Formats: sequence, structure tokens, C-alpha cells
Amino acid sequence: MTFPYAALALADNQRSLWMDAYLGVRRRSEALCTPLSPEDYVIQTCPEASPAKWHLAHVSWFFETFLLKEYLAGYTEFHSAFGYLFNSYYEQIGKFHPRHERGFLSRPGVEEIYRYRAHVDEHMQQLLYSADESIWPSIRQRLEVGLNHEQQHQELLLTDIKLNFHANPLRPCYRSDLPQIAGASTPSLHWVEFPGGLHEIGHEGGGFAYDNELPRHRTYLYPFRLASRPVTNGEYLAFMDDGGYGTPRFWLADGWAAVKRLHWSSPMYWELIDGVWWQFTLGGLRKLNLNEPVYHVSHYEAEAYAAWAGKRLPTEAEWEIAARHLPLAGNLADSSYLQPIVAADGDGLQQMYGDVWEHTASAYQPYPGFRPTAGALGEYNGKFMCNQMVLRGGSCITPADHIRSSYRNFFYPHERWQFQGFRLAEDT
Repeated sequence: MTFPYAALALADNQRSLWMDAYLGVRRRSEALCTPLSPEDYVIQTCPEASPAKWHLAHVSWFFETFLLKEYLAGYTEFHSAFGYLFNSYYEQIGKFHPRHERGFLSRPGVEEIYRYRAHVDEHMQQLLYSADESIWPSIRQRLEVGLNHEQQHQELLLTDIKLNFHANPLRPCYRSDLPQIAGASTPSLHWVEFPGGLHEIGHEGGGFAYDNELPRHRTYLYPFRLASRPVTNGEYLAFMDDGGYGTPRFWLADGWAAVKRLHWSSPMYWELIDGVWWQFTLGGLRKLNLNEPVYHVSHYEAEAYAAWAGKRLPTEAEWEIAARHLPLAGNLADSSYLQPIVAADGDGLQQMYGDVWEHTASAYQPYPGFRPTAGALGEYNGKFMCNQMVLRGGSCITPADHIRSSYRNFFYPHERWQFQGFRLAEDT
């Protein structure tokens, strides 16, 4: 399904197009859960991840809370308790059950969650077709936030399913039909140079953006070079073989503490079996392809590798300046690999979009002049939490119509369960 932003922009009052967009996103979420058994929907193996059924219910809660209860006259909520069971804000402020106990909720069951989704979808169709023109702009704004919010949770669904499956000693396979590309070799790495000076970054307008991408502003950059592709498994293995995880001088102080505390010795999901490296994927356990981009590495690991290689990570401004004129295309979720693939050979930058979220050297902070969205919807835009770092570019599980050059993702520097990799940068 392609989210038809271009068509929607040209046909502002054609509500059927918005309805198609809504139903397409909703069906995509449910399609991602098709391979799951009822038991798979419930488990939560770490505080950062969530059960699949919680994701499905939470995104429905969004539409019920911010659209149906606000704008549909006579609407009756599906269940009076769902407003706090699936409200992430209540968990953040310590009200009701905590986030890390989502997996304790055996009820409501999976079937009831799907009835909840059907209830919300039925009434959303009624709202979108019947709402008065005077309130339509407000409905459309909230609808667009909700659709993008659900797309974010589609990505989280896959990362959390993978994490939960990996916790099972049987190493269950999410989808055995996922394709593989065999025989491709790593293209040689070269450096692409960019000039310094004043540049503008941030969302330019002409489509949806979260408010953390605003305001567009000027920033000064020194001349720099970016690696033509992300670091590969084989290149990262060379770092490991050279004692990378045992050499504290490569690591930030907090990173070295994480290595010791969490007993890191390889990227997440790597397994050494009879002297051969394997990797757990959404397609099951596969032999490690040395030519694919390394992923499931933390910011600390990316920084350590860069120090070992005598390079650095790019800033988010450098990354955006380098990517802004490139086509919004790559190995994204719509490619159906659900795993990074080997970079194509060619001139210029490769794999800027898709494959892996790329670590940057930039802390997640508001842009100069930032003003948060007023009201409750601000929670779904600017969340400037301390100690998080910015990632750019999307991954192999990001919906293709969800990414843009100004998109800012953010995670804590020790986290590894997202599809995170990196490319190197250097000064000229």
C-alpha cells in the first residue's frame, strides 16, 4: 500500500482518498501479524519492547481518543477501561500499570483486540464521510498524525516480534518465505565530499512532518566527506577480531561501562556456532553475510568502530545535507526483504534510505526556535528526552512512504534492538 500524499494534496476534499489511506495503513498493521500465533501476541521480553496486541490496540486507542470521541456525535467507546490500558502517556507519568508490565495483560485477548480495531474502523468510516466541512481541517490534521503514528508502530511491531522470538531457545522463524540475495560482493568504499558553509536543514513543507523536524533553519558546516555506503558485517568483524570489544581506548566511558555491564562481544543477534557466525533474522537463523550492512549495533558500538577506524560518525546536519537531493528510494519495508541487503555498486552515496537507520554524532535536541504542538497531540511530535541520539534514513522495515530527508529518529545510546547501523565520516 502506498500512502497517497501526492493525490491527497491535489484533492483536498476527496474524503474517499483519505479513507483509502486510513484503511490501507490499518490493513498493513494486521497483515504484519498474520504469521503470529495467539501466544505470540502476548509476550514482552524487555521493557523497551511491547506485545504485538498492545501495538494493535494502542494505535486504535489513538483514533478513538483524538478523533471519534472528539468529533463523532453519539460515539460510544468500545470498552471503558481501554482508555487507560492502552494510553502510553498514563504509563509515563506512573498512572495505572507501568510500561514494562504490558506483557502481564493476558486479557483482553487477541480476538477482543481485533473486535476493538473493527469497531474503531467502522466508526472512523462514518466520521470521515459524514463530518461537517467546518471541522474537516481539524479531523484531517489529526488523521494524518494518526496514520503516521500507526506506521511508526508497524516498524516497532517487527522489531519487537524479532526481539521476542529471539528470546525463545527454539529460535522460531517469523517468516520463512523472506527472500535472500546470494552472491553479491561488497562494492569498494569511496568518499563523497561536501562543501562547508551555511546550509538549511529541517522540513521544507509540502507534506507531513513531525514538529521535531521544525523549524527549518540555517546551520554552519565545515567541509566533510561521507563514506559511500554503510559499514558491513565483514568490516565490523575485523574490528572484533582486532580486539575491539576488549580495548577501552576505542570506547566512550559510558560505552565501555555498557560493554562490561551487558557483556557485549558482538552485535545483537550474532551467534557463533562451531566457529561460524550466524545471525538471527525475521527469516530465522541464517549464516552471516559479510557483505551486508552491519545492524543491531548501538551508538556506543558505532562510535567505537569509528575510533578504531580513525574516522567519526556524521552529524545529523551533515547526513541531511548529503541526502536531501537523493531519491526517496531504497531497501525499505515495501521491498519485502525485511533485512539489509548488499549495497549496489556505483558512484555517489549508496543506501542512504532504507537498509539501516544510521547513527549520527548528534544528540536529540530541539532545533533553534522550536515550539511544541499545543495540546495532547504534542506527545506524538517533539519528545526531547535526555541522553538520546539521532538516527537518520529509515531501515528495511520502515514503510517507504514514511521516510524523508528531514526525518529524525532517536534512541538511547545503549539500545540495539532497532535496525541500526552506521556509515563513517571524516573532515576534509
